[in-house]
Amino acid sequence: MTISSPYYTAEHDSFRQQVRRFVDREVAANIARWETAETLPRELHLAAAEAGILQIGFPESCGGVEVPDLFYMIVLTEELARAGSGGLVASLMSHGIGTPPIIHAGTAEQQQRFAAPVLRGEKIAALAITEPSGGSDVANLRTRAVLDGDHYRVSGSKTFITSGMRADFITTAVRTGESGMGGVSLLVIEGDTPGLTRTPLKKMGWRCSDTATLYFDDCKVPVANRLGPENTGFLPIMMNFNQERIMLAAQALAFAKVCYDEALDYARQRETFGRPLIRNQVIRHKLIDMRMRIEAVQSNLDLLAWRVSHKQLPVAEVCLLKNFATTSLEWIANEAMQVLGGAGYLDGSKVERIYRETKVLSIGGGSIEIMKDLAARQLGY
Repeated sequence: MTISSPYYTAEHDSFRQQVRRFVDREVAANIARWETAETLPRELHLAAAEAGILQIGFPESCGGVEVPDLFYMIVLTEELARAGSGGLVASLMSHGIGTPPIIHAGTAEQQQRFAAPVLRGEKIAALAITEPSGGSDVANLRTRAVLDGDHYRVSGSKTFITSGMRADFITTAVRTGESGMGGVSLLVIEGDTPGLTRTPLKKMGWRCSDTATLYFDDCKVPVANRLGPENTGFLPIMMNFNQERIMLAAQALAFAKVCYDEALDYARQRETFGRPLIRNQVIRHKLIDMRMRIEAVQSNLDLLAWRVSHKQLPVAEVCLLKNFATTSLEWIANEAMQVLGGAGYLDGSKVERIYRETKVLSIGGGSIEIMKDLAARQLGY
């Protein structure tokens, strides 16, 4: 499903075809196998880099491809979503949350050391913020980094870490100072650091995306791996969250479109009582209601992507968008499942997979409840 929009240019369309060729060539025939294996092959990152996908939105100075707006990332998300797997988007693009703090707060040397190999597909990046005891409460995280000469000694744990089992570079939030947001720093912890252990987590969805709990047992991390001055990590984390939330909304919209397309195609082909399913008014109304919500989310997303691309910071509106997009996906996936009936319930169906994965988008990057509270505070309630 493609909706015309004044925000998209011929350059965006050309990039869309570039990503579509990659998905058709590298992903479509393999995604079911990767879902069963519950991991993506490292070679896929190399192929994505070769296709010019991993580099989008990052500076040329470290091997990226600079673009003028967020619509390139939205196009990329939509095309990857055509495979019907949220895990593909999450894990292949985990550098989209793991690497920006390196760009925003790191030195030129750190960008070459930690960002450039990721954009070449040679290394995998992850972001480690969430802790077992704190969830989204970043200001009160407990993982402690104690300065010891030219190293920090890191102890603590992180959980729900996307690409956590495979990551070579883990951008990690640690406490280096007093309690609260003013005592948080960011360290890049390398995957082979002694004292780092990882445990895979079984999930309802996103199965081809490895997710892990990380344990840091007195890990020695060079001070040279700290991003920015000590105790200044909170702001880069918050900057990261805003773009992450927009892209989670983009994922929700993209998967809603896949559900709609699958339901529409099935309703046209499936015959019941001697006529196509789509000839039933109740089915047509379901499809129209699905499309109505999709177009509303699309309009909201496009507007906020334009505003952020023009250096505005609509925090409250981004929170509301994330909630609107993710709850719309939940509703649309449910309706698509109802249209497909038993066919949608079978393992391997795109709708079945997306249906299982809707809740992770409503929770990740800040739950619906946290988004509401943050939006209320931003609006002065």
